Amino acid sequence: MSDLATQRLIAQLVPQGSRVLDLGCGDGALLDLLQRERGCSGYGVEIADGNVIKCVQRGVDVLQLNLDEGLTMFGDASFDVVLQIDTLQNLRNAEIMLRETARVGRIGIVAFPNFAHWPNRLSVARGRMPVTRRLPYQWYDTPNIRVGTFKDFEVLAQRNKLRLLDAFGLQNEREVRWLPNARASTAVFKFERA
Repeated sequence: MSDLATQRLIAQLVPQGSRVLDLGCGDGALLDLLQRERGCSGYGVEIADGNVIKCVQRGVDVLQLNLDEGLTMFGDASFDVVLQIDTLQNLRNAEIMLRETARVGRIGIVAFPNFAHWPNRLSVARGRMPVTRRLPYQWYDTPNIRVGTFKDFEVLAQRNKLRLLDAFGLQNEREVRWLPNARASTAVFKFERA
């Protein structure tokens, strides 16, 4: 989810001047935007060497860590906001990392590909795994180790005692609030511990 319009929609969920931890920050573009346009500070966490270099080139503070090993180096409520944008579906310990996101940050923001988007459903009904702009990989070479839906996350949040502050879908760089489980390729949630 690298386009600027989508980054701006996510950035609007982050309060001005927040201290941010961006888990799986990629090349640091979102954290750079938050620093420049919303007065935020903080760190990115990334494992890929090339992305760490890009973060440094942008002037984004980055820690090279494997998120599957957890966030034990951060204390409770160390950050105002913890972001997991296109990260959750790539983690082996997704539920643990969701709880860690809520522990380390006062607010968590998660975005991930919504597998229940209608074109994906149609593809599965035809007997094939979906390949779309949002899910551009074949089933055998995807970095996503799990798939989830908008509704699945609502259940997971409730199970982990997270209070949803906002929830919507994104489709073609626009918010989808009516039937996002079927109409949006990306699910977005803002939450806090209940």
